[in-house]
Amino acid sequence: MALSNRLLFRYFSAAKHPKNNARTKWKSVVGLEVHAQLETKSKLFSGARATFGAAPNSCVALFDASIPGTLPVLNKGAVELGVKTALALGCSMSAVSMFDRKHYFYADLPNGYQITQQRAPLARGGNLSFPVFVPGVTKAPYYKTARLHQLQLEQDSGKSLHDPYERKSLVDLNRAGVPLMELVFEPDLETGEEAAALVKELILILTRLQSCSCKMEEGALRVDANISVHLEGTPLGTRTEVKNIGSVRAVAQAVDYEIQRQIAVLDEGGTIHNETRAWDSTARKTVAMRDKEVVQDYRFMPEPNLPPLHLKLSEDSAESSDADAVGLIDVPKLHQTLPELPEQTRQTIIQRHQLTSTIAITLVNDVTLYEHFRSIIDESATRSPKLVANFLINELLTMLNRNKLEPADARLTTSQLATIVDMLQENQLNIHYARRVLQELLDQRDRDEGSAPSSSCPREIVTANNWFLITDESDIRRYCEGVIERSPKLVDKYRKGKEKMLYALAGEVAKASEEKVDMARAVEMLKEMLK
Repeated sequence: MALSNRLLFRYFSAAKHPKNNARTKWKSVVGLEVHAQLETKSKLFSGARATFGAAPNSCVALFDASIPGTLPVLNKGAVELGVKTALALGCSMSAVSMFDRKHYFYADLPNGYQITQQRAPLARGGNLSFPVFVPGVTKAPYYKTARLHQLQLEQDSGKSLHDPYERKSLVDLNRAGVPLMELVFEPDLETGEEAAALVKELILILTRLQSCSCKMEEGALRVDANISVHLEGTPLGTRTEVKNIGSVRAVAQAVDYEIQRQIAVLDEGGTIHNETRAWDSTARKTVAMRDKEVVQDYRFMPEPNLPPLHLKLSEDSAESSDADAVGLIDVPKLHQTLPELPEQTRQTIIQRHQLTSTIAITLVNDVTLYEHFRSIIDESATRSPKLVANFLINELLTMLNRNKLEPADARLTTSQLATIVDMLQENQLNIHYARRVLQELLDQRDRDEGSAPSSSCPREIVTANNWFLITDESDIRRYCEGVIERSPKLVDKYRKGKEKMLYALAGEVAKASEEKVDMARAVEMLKEMLK
């Protein structure tokens, strides 16, 4: 539905001012469905490679192409990764789960049906608690919990390639049969930022479990959002579904746009239609794809070529031998292999290093940033965790944002960052020149693009540019004396009681020394000299 100029104005006004009347009048409800590609070497029901970026139709087994007489063989590794994910999310595992056929027609679905677990999934229940914190958007971190309805295994479809010049459509079956894990969350969210935070937390968990690469740019993780709005105290409104959102930021933008679009339509007396929409990242709006007023009959039926999937859920020794004999997946044994999860890491940082929850959330939410923090701290017990964390968050992230880089793309080594931290801690360098060292390293990265990460030593950069902090008492005194002599008016005002003039004098000392003087000591010395 096209928005009038008045509706567009209302949407953008609401986006800029979240505490508008519409926000207080309407309640939004958001539920997510996430499809994660399991990190296995082969497909879910065949031995073909599950390789991204391979030549078209080079990773296709006979079963993937639906050649008559071929049968599915379940990939045990995919089931184990699904089980580990379900355990990490606190799900109730199904001792017996079943596979179904979901019938629908696409040119890139050779069977005419998808093998999934609609009615008896691998796991049910569970929940995901995650922090919601976006600097500049949320004032302080808060935690949200989304319940997980079910986790199921299923196969992916192929890909249709449309050539506008040849006016032909071709089919690439490389992706057909790739193992997917669908996680269906209950509609427990309210905003786009909460939806993005859930996806971000899920990415951190799946990455640690090594169950999914989570490379959204490769389609390894895809998000569908179900969104509705309603007046407080009234039944839920008609929902729309935004399909295949391709990045974490796009999740936040798509959900928030759709909420405001629905509010604007309803405020104008319009009607929300039960439809599927897509997110146009260029126009930054959702666009209609197809309506869902008529429920499609997928004709679900049990998959006749796959037996029920049994799991070993207890630790009983007698059952263990039987389970081993028939090759059942040992759920308690897999539970013991789970790594430390992101929230556990945050609590460890808070308790062990006495850091704030905001710092812990910021560090853990970026894998590269946390790896730098952990490596720098583990390498030397004398390094201050607070100094390291503040340097990484306040200085490194600021410089990377200024250069439009992500931490993973910066190609800075932990050793380089640790050296800068040591020089700060040993009072050999101040923050101003630490930033200049970082910029120098990033500039060298641009010059050496395509080669190995820069091996330049920050200490050598500081030496070559004479950026060392001036801490010698006689040098500091000389700068202070010079400023006092050149600033009689500031000195007179200070001695008459205007104490703020002290910082004006200190600023002159910093300027005269090119910001190299130890300012803490310079301020103390100015006070002594002006008594």
